[in-house]
Amino acid sequence: MPINPPLRNVLHLNALRAFEGAARLGSFAQAANELRVTPGAIAAQIKNLESEYGAALFQRHAQGVRLTPLGENVRQEFTAAFDALEAAARNLRRQAAPRSVHIVALPSLAALWLGPRLPELSRLLGDIDISVTAADEPPNLKRSPFDLCLFYTDRIETGQQPVLNEELLPVCIPSIASGLREPGDLAKVRCIADVVWDDWNVWASAAMPDRSFTPQGPGFSLYSIAVQQALLGAGVLIGRRSLVQQHLDSGALVAPFGSAAAVSLGLTMALWMLPQSKDSNAVIAVANALRRMA
Repeated sequence: MPINPPLRNVLHLNALRAFEGAARLGSFAQAANELRVTPGAIAAQIKNLESEYGAALFQRHAQGVRLTPLGENVRQEFTAAFDALEAAARNLRRQAAPRSVHIVALPSLAALWLGPRLPELSRLLGDIDISVTAADEPPNLKRSPFDLCLFYTDRIETGQQPVLNEELLPVCIPSIASGLREPGDLAKVRCIADVVWDDWNVWASAAMPDRSFTPQGPGFSLYSIAVQQALLGAGVLIGRRSLVQQHLDSGALVAPFGSAAAVSLGLTMALWMLPQSKDSNAVIAVANALRRMA
């Protein structure tokens, strides 16, 4: 009678991934956001894992969760294991499609700076396929499927390459600009803004340091919509130069107070690649082309 060897322990990877994410981030909610599931799903996966192994991995309390000594003892091993798994998957993806480059960028940069440059990139780089994903925050480089990151930063870190220093200036359609002579006239018109950014206050503090200015007008959570509204004549937009330059070049928008009214935002558009992408000729070509186009 043949004797079959015992089967290896079945690994419940989703549950283990839920544990690792919650342990590394210290939160079921943050782990859920990273894994694109609900906090309830994370809690259920971890509960099942605790039942399977017969031991608690987290202590639950009113303020959140805290690792048990057992959970703390195994946390780093699972983080290293999933980092290695992600690295292997990236290597597989890169070897399977060596001429594909995936960029992750802030939504405004993806839509208004990177998007208009994609046709020229394709013309310059030929057979390299470029994909773009928008994200509000830079990804975890050890867990990212991307090759290049494009975001604003207030400090250039090791490995990041500055693309340009961002400037702020009011912009609007020519018919509105005709009624504006000096910055104080902005009190008479609608002022468009991105509700997440404090750009109007940054600009006014530098351009009108002796005046109290509170912009009155609509706000939008997507900067691309704010730009669209400015193009439709809804008011004066506090423009980030790199994101509105194409409209200034075409004349669809103008700077009523001229370039002399531009002030530094204090942020730099930066480009960086994942460490594992630094040996990819395709990724290097795209990064170099983007810096030249800036």
